[in-house]
Amino acid sequence: MSNAVQREAAPDTAWDNTWTNPPRSVCVIGGTRYFGRHLVTLPLDAGIRVTLVNRGSAPPPPGVEHVRADRDDEGALAAALGDRTFDAVIDQVLYTPAQAAVARRVFAGRADRYVMTSTIEVYNPATSPLVRTTPGVPVPEQAVDPAHWPVDLTLPWHDPAAITRHFGEATAYAEGKRQAEAVLAAGDPPFAWASVRSAHVLGGGARDFTGRLAHYAERVAAGRPVAVHEDPRPSSFVHHREIAAALFAVAASPAVGAVNAASAELLDAVGLCELIADGLGTTARYRRAEGVEHSPYSFDRWYAMDTRRAESLGLVFSPLRDWLPAAAAEAVEAVQAAGGPEDATGTPATDGEAA
Repeated sequence: MSNAVQREAAPDTAWDNTWTNPPRSVCVIGGTRYFGRHLVTLPLDAGIRVTLVNRGSAPPPPGVEHVRADRDDEGALAAALGDRTFDAVIDQVLYTPAQAAVARRVFAGRADRYVMTSTIEVYNPATSPLVRTTPGVPVPEQAVDPAHWPVDLTLPWHDPAAITRHFGEATAYAEGKRQAEAVLAAGDPPFAWASVRSAHVLGGGARDFTGRLAHYAERVAAGRPVAVHEDPRPSSFVHHREIAAALFAVAASPAVGAVNAASAELLDAVGLCELIADGLGTTARYRRAEGVEHSPYSFDRWYAMDTRRAESLGLVFSPLRDWLPAAAAEAVEAVQAAGGPEDATGTPATDGEAA
């Protein structure tokens, strides 16, 4: 095995050249961790006025206006925003329909466009009997239609522990996102809205706080077996810089509704290991496991995403083979620098959008 570590290279995108009517002012809610940082720096580097809204857990980059507020507290959020208005809002930390209802009221008259970070997990058939997928067929956006998705605002959405007890962890995350989209879409929205349904986000080395790619990369690099399902099903993945670019591109476009964001190729857990092993110059080893023992990104059900709508909008995602091996090598380097591996839990709510 080669001891050389290839540094991650940012994939090339053409989106900077397709912003035909870029916004002049953007508000980012969240955006202090992982690819959320790119959501702040992308418009800033394009000369766009950026306002970051969070609870003050981390300072923004220089040149960014910082508004400290709890997005769950409607009165405090409205007061903190004052008379500010925005061409577009990118909401990186919208998890529940209760939060979406607050956003509709607070940003009515303040924003022309509202784009939320959503997730591939909305298509997970294990989290709702209303979600139906066909094995072998990538799932299109209309499989989960926000305009017709039921919303229950009487549930304890303001209490994460209570909503997790009610649904279970995976369903609480997926259903929170589905119902948040539904609230934005309901009736006559006060702004043009879109949801970018992100595939599983990879890359970034130590900035990837989920630990999931590191889980694979460290085991493959060390010759340790990776626990996968007996018949792992494929899923969809996206580079951390490209999901940020996609969110901003959608915010700078007239697109409305849901948009799947992913590299076009589908990979199961074994294919993921093989790509990592190729990049590291070694051979992947496996052990078959079921239940809680399996690795993150090893799935026993089909819900990989159809990306044709994104392509029709001009969003171009780099092939996995162009960036995944280098991202895996950087994950190995981050694990080694930290002094050893930390096992990823596979928690659904850590796809990378947390701030």
